[in-house]
Amino acid sequence: MKSLWNDNEAKSFSDNPLELRAYTSRLLGRESGLVLHGGGNTSVKAKIENFFGDIEEALYIKGSGWDLKTIQTAGFVPVKLEALKKTAKLERLSDTDMIRLQKTAMTDPADPNPSVEAILHAIIPFKYVDHTHADAVVTITNNEKGERLIREIYKDRVLIVPYVMSGFILAKKVYEMTRNINWHEVEGIILMNHGIFTFSDDAKTSYEQMIHLVSLAENYLQANGAFDSVAKAKAGEDLFTLAGIRNQVSLTKGSAMIVRLDNRPEACGFANLTNVDSIATRGPLTPDHVIRTKQIPLIIKKDVEKAITGFCSAYKEYFQRNTDGHLLCLDPAPRWAVWPQHGIMAFGQSVKEANIVFDIAFHTIRAIQWGEAIGGWKALPEKAVFDMEYWELQQAKLRKEDTTRIFQGKIALVTGAASGIGLACAEALHEHGAAVVGLDLNPAITRMFDQPDLVGLAGDISDDRAIKEAVEFTVRRFGGLDILINNAGIFTKSQSIEEMDAEIWNRSMEINLSSHQRLLKICIPYLKQGVDPAVIFIASKNVPAPGPGASAYSVAKAGLTQLARVAALELAADGIRVNIIHPDAVFDTGIWTQKVLNERAEHYGLTVEEYKTKNLLKTEVTSKNVAALVCCMAGPAFAKTTGAQVPIDGGNERVI
Repeated sequence: MKSLWNDNEAKSFSDNPLELRAYTSRLLGRESGLVLHGGGNTSVKAKIENFFGDIEEALYIKGSGWDLKTIQTAGFVPVKLEALKKTAKLERLSDTDMIRLQKTAMTDPADPNPSVEAILHAIIPFKYVDHTHADAVVTITNNEKGERLIREIYKDRVLIVPYVMSGFILAKKVYEMTRNINWHEVEGIILMNHGIFTFSDDAKTSYEQMIHLVSLAENYLQANGAFDSVAKAKAGEDLFTLAGIRNQVSLTKGSAMIVRLDNRPEACGFANLTNVDSIATRGPLTPDHVIRTKQIPLIIKKDVEKAITGFCSAYKEYFQRNTDGHLLCLDPAPRWAVWPQHGIMAFGQSVKEANIVFDIAFHTIRAIQWGEAIGGWKALPEKAVFDMEYWELQQAKLRKEDTTRIFQGKIALVTGAASGIGLACAEALHEHGAAVVGLDLNPAITRMFDQPDLVGLAGDISDDRAIKEAVEFTVRRFGGLDILINNAGIFTKSQSIEEMDAEIWNRSMEINLSSHQRLLKICIPYLKQGVDPAVIFIASKNVPAPGPGASAYSVAKAGLTQLARVAALELAADGIRVNIIHPDAVFDTGIWTQKVLNERAEHYGLTVEEYKTKNLLKTEVTSKNVAALVCCMAGPAFAKTTGAQVPIDGGNERVI
């Protein structure tokens, strides 16, 4: 591990200890081998002026919800230092009272809660304090010979603290162990099975001391062949089973889950180990991870349903063995899984949550193999892990996360998504929590949709290979498919039946009808594995109320409607809802240029504004209005409805 300190970068922060604190915190956060997704914490002690103009000492410590990788000065919560020091001298303190005391010591009650390690940071008598969950260090402590190995590596340079619960208990333990030590003879603190602290009155020294001590642990692992022990293998692909696993986990969880499949060589190599059942189920890398990963992963055998049922039963037994009788059992669904021949999987109610588990799982499987190479991987006892999983302060972190959006964890594919109705649908579904893949002929969609949970694919819906690749990409990326929005289409040139050009007719049938049939056919096996699956066809007012000169378009949309009606009949037994929307006069789409609007308005002897609102309600229908109806149809309001045809046209006498 190399120091990332840059004198030129640091120079601009040198006059501001808090800016310097934020800078070195980000350096730590950039190293995934040190901290992952909100793990670890850092602090700086500084003098501040209170409301009365008095100068007092404060501890600026990372606030709850901030990530060291991106933290700014606003992420550090100032807490009165003297109050924290006094707290460490108490004989006992409940978690609830500890939080209350820390809150009363905050200089601004509007700030986020300070880290639960604030008391420990306060009693370390140095200006800068750094704490990480370094993989290499924690790996060595998760070993039958852990303490002996730490002493062998560090000699008397570090204080070794046996594992105790985070928060007040840990702070009290360190306080008692350090009453009579010379702090200047100690370069760091190793918390067994938990992590490492370094400290100094100089930000650079504290940071680089962390890098140095962790590097010593890495050097030990390297010298003993640990890094070379990581297995590698080539993965196979089975998207249908992947979707089935996601379906079963979602049912167990009681809500839709996103799946991240890691099929990299290291992930597959671990999954293929003959003893993976044993080594993967000994416990987490650090107990801090358990609220994300649960105690152990799911091991997937040939019978997926049986494996998941068995995992859930085992989790409930684990709860019963360890509960004090006053706790409520969390959902028993797994958060990550080992899938031989395929790799490892992470489950989350959002892409962000799944990504967090994904990263933790990957670091865990490497550490397990490193640990085996140096004498045997041994995690904390089950009860210690359980206590952390059900610790009220850890659970509070998860309760703060937003899981209330109606499509949270759902996966959607939208065609014709680069503009108009398709764009509005993709954005609305995403806004309401869905992971969305948008497909469009326009290559700009790859730039328009470039977020972890909103992805654009360029492809022609009339190209069978393109639509197959889009469906498989969706399942591979997120784990399945729940919502299909059949929107892509063209409005063909106006011609009478007598004048009809065969190419125009065939092109309308191909784009507006046949391509949707082929897409639906490819999607059906995955929709059958979906969570409350829904298909919505964007048809047209021209179906119930056709007009002259638009036979190519009207007939194709009528065929599309009939396709949807038959699909509703055929797929109902599999719980797949199929509904149809008939929009009319949606003028913020690509086909309605200003020139076309002017021509059509003039044809009717109206102004453009009058033409846009020539419906019974005298209102304009927009793409966002259609998208809102799409979301309604895909959501719980239409949970008991299939085969419906709903107009969205402001009211049309011919349709009514």
